[in-house]
This record gives sequence, structure tokens and C-alpha cells, in this order.
Amino acid sequence: MTGAARPRVTLKLATSLDGRIALANGVSQWITGPESRAEVHKMRAAHQAILTGIGTVLADDPRMTARPEGGCDRQPDIIIMDSQDRTPSGAAVFAETARTVTLVPHRDLARAMAEYESVMIEAGAQIAASALAADLVDRIEWFRAPKLLGGDGLPVIAALGLETLDAAPMFRRTGVRERGADLQESYERIR
Repeated sequence: MTGAARPRVTLKLATSLDGRIALANGVSQWITGPESRAEVHKMRAAHQAILTGIGTVLADDPRMTARPEGGCDRQPDIIIMDSQDRTPSGAAVFAETARTVTLVPHRDLARAMAEYESVMIEAGAQIAASALAADLVDRIEWFRAPKLLGGDGLPVIAALGLETLDAAPMFRRTGVRERGADLQESYERIR
């Protein structure tokens, strides 16, 4: 999509201190505390759409709604990357009827987000890695809980296939805020 208009993309990560999103058995709720989750609701309300993957839908059955204190004017649309049509018709994302839920049968993240001006990615390690590798992420909002899950926990970002450090996506930290016991770190992409 070089030269073409594309959405501003925020990658939201919620992890343990050592960058894990779940235990080895998949248990992930709740790694971060209520203050972090409240901030995520505000972030959702500020984006037109939320992109997630079928793995997240099947593992957590999230509602993916924006429920900030004071309410919000509209719910963000939901984009589910589901190349094998595995999204259950009774999934919680369908409960909110005042928004569009789009099931994407291909693996092209850029194409899936093309019609929006702002998208927040809330997904597992593979989609996070794919978005980073495709240079689609403009901002990272990383919520870290003060707990350690260890090396058998599931990583926040899957393999990027890097062969040199120069090829690693670079970000500049723009802020650190306390959210209860957690930290929220904000980063902007350096291009």
C-alpha cells in the first residue's frame, strides 16, 4: 500500500511483565487489571474498527465493545480474520447490533482494514507479527501487568523472521503511565 491512503493503526498489547499473553494452557483472563481494561474501552471508542483473529474469538469469545465511563456515541466495527470460516454464529461479537462485523476470508491485513481511517488491532501473536512485518502499525499501546508467566507462556508477538537487527521494526516511546498496578507504555513507529 505504499503511497496509498491507509488507516492509522494502533496495536494494543496486554501482557505480563515478561511479554506473555497467556499461560501455556491458554488461560489469559485477566492478565491486566481493571484500570488498564477501562483505558482499553476508551481506546476502542476512539477507533472506527477493531481487528482481531479467529483464534482470539475462539479462545476468549470477546464482546469487543467500547464501554468507557460516560458511554460512547458509537461502537467500533469488528474485523475478524477468519480464512477458514470458523467464527461461531453465536459469538459474543455479534451481540452488539449497532455495528458491522466483517469476516475476512483472506490473510491480507492491509486489504481488510482499507475502508477505515483508524483501526485498533486486538489479536494474538500471529496477527500482531503479521501487522508489524507488513509495516502497518503506527502506534503500540502496551499494557504490562506486574506478574511473570515464564517461558512456557504464550508470547505476545510471533516470529518476525528477522535475519538482522537493522530489519527490526523500530518504535519511539512517547509515554509511560500507571494504570493501577499496571504500566501503559505508548510507542510511535519510526519510519
